Amino acid sequence: MRWWDIPAVLELERALFPHDAWSKGLFWSELAHARGANANRRYVVAEDAGRRVVGYAGLAAVDGTGDVQTIAVATDHWSTGLGSRLLRELLAAATAFECREVLLEVRVDNTRAQRLYERFGFEPVGIRRGYYQPGNVDALVMRLPTEPDGGPGAGAADINAVQEGMTHGSTD
Repeated sequence: MRWWDIPAVLELERALFPHDAWSKGLFWSELAHARGANANRRYVVAEDAGRRVVGYAGLAAVDGTGDVQTIAVATDHWSTGLGSRLLRELLAAATAFECREVLLEVRVDNTRAQRLYERFGFEPVGIRRGYYQPGNVDALVMRLPTEPDGGPGAGAADINAVQEGMTHGSTD
C-alpha cells in the first residue's frame, strides 16, 4: 500500500466497517512505520482488472510478535480466495520480520473471518470485552502457533502464490 491508495482504501473501509472504520490519519500513521530501516509494518492492497481496490491488509511486528492490524475484502470478491492471498502475504511478512507468533482480533460475530483464520491454523486464546467501539462488540483473540521451521503460518513461504493478483504489494 502506498499513500495514493489511501482514498480508495478508506472508501472500502467505510463500506465494510461503517461503525468503526479507521481514519485517514491512522492509515497514514501505519504507512509511516512501513518504510525505512526500522520498518515494522507491512500493508498491501489488491486491485481488480479495472484497478479498483478490492482488498487490503496490514501487519505490525514488534518484539517477535506479529499482529494482523486489518484485513478487508470487497463483498463482490468474497469467496474468491482473495482473503487467503492477503493473509498469506501478511504471514510471509511476519516470517520476514522474524516473528515467533502472530496474533489478531476478530469480531465475535464475524464467523466468516474466523473460519478463514482457523484454516490457517489460528487458535482462539481469549476474548476482549467491548473491543470494537462504538458498538461495544467483543473481539475474539486468536494466535497462530510457531511452525517448526521458525516461521508462522500455513503457506507463509509460498510468496509466488500470494503475489499473483496482488498490486502495490511493496511498501518500498
